[in-house]
Amino acid sequence: MQPPPDKAHQDTAGDAQWSRIGGEKVILLSASAWGFLTAATPLLAHLGGAHLAFMTFSRVLTGLLQGVYFPALTSLLSQKVRESERAFTYSTVGAGSQFGTLVTGAVGSLLLDWCGWQSVFYLSGGLTLLWVCYVYRYLLSKQDLILALGVLAQGLPMARHTRVPWRQLFRKPSVWAAVFSQLSAACSFFILLSWLPTFFKETFPSSKGWVFNVVPWLVAIPASLFSGFLSDHLISQGYRTITVRKFMQVMGLGLSSVFALCLGHTSSFCKSVFFASASIGLQTFNHSGISVNIQDLAPSCAGVLFGVANTAGALAGVVGVGLGGYLIETTGSWTSVFNLVAVVSSLGLCTFLMFGKAQRVDLSPRQEDL
Repeated sequence: MQPPPDKAHQDTAGDAQWSRIGGEKVILLSASAWGFLTAATPLLAHLGGAHLAFMTFSRVLTGLLQGVYFPALTSLLSQKVRESERAFTYSTVGAGSQFGTLVTGAVGSLLLDWCGWQSVFYLSGGLTLLWVCYVYRYLLSKQDLILALGVLAQGLPMARHTRVPWRQLFRKPSVWAAVFSQLSAACSFFILLSWLPTFFKETFPSSKGWVFNVVPWLVAIPASLFSGFLSDHLISQGYRTITVRKFMQVMGLGLSSVFALCLGHTSSFCKSVFFASASIGLQTFNHSGISVNIQDLAPSCAGVLFGVANTAGALAGVVGVGLGGYLIETTGSWTSVFNLVAVVSSLGLCTFLMFGKAQRVDLSPRQEDL
């Protein structure tokens, strides 16, 4: 069923800054830049006395370029994908992140031993550039990219009526719940991502690095796909959208933190790999929960709102990783780190369970469908 013309216009107007270029073109242009910077990182490390400044600048620029990926993706999916298929589509795309981590963890571990650290940057940067070439050749035309570059060069001024209704959005508890839940999910993920390799190396020094660098991400790929399929299936069976979203968060934040807690109470390498894999795998259920819920709340500006939530999550992740390191130094126990993951996850889950909704909040009161 097609929306009325005025509503369809409103759905797309809020994402004018993406639609003028197109989410797919934003992704392609940013991927080209960060792929080149990643492949060039070993060269930057040998630029005389200023190499540290160049390395720092390149890492900051890479982060900024990658920062537009998920907002652009969210904006693209909110416009192109039907609501009944969003969870599986987003989970499928999200599984690509786990696959990339899997490849880097498996092949990268071997390259580190055989060819040195530079080869890992050449591999990841080279694969990104190959993907860009494929998309450019088969999915986009040269004229599309030239037009997108022209729009970027001219800037992206937004008309008054296309401004994001920030005041209206952040008056809604459901928006704050979505942002805080995304913040908690990102923080928990970054803590585990950053400290799990060190945990395994210190706790099980004789273990093979490729095992704990590969197995959790090997589990995460089918888990992400299953969560998307399950979410869309439950909604198609008549379950309320918000009920399904909250169930996914119970799995992604609740049950995953239980397995994280178990990591601090076992001395078995096999059990530790199992618990780490279960925790990382269940965290992919967040793709079908809070990540899609942002599209439920504000499809007309989903990319921008997700960018805000993701930025908050990245900043919280920096604080969380630093706090995790401090806890390890002061307590001498890895249990404190996994307790931190559980606390952060529980706060995000409780907030979403209490205030989370799936009704649109980006419409004016006279247009909102209650």
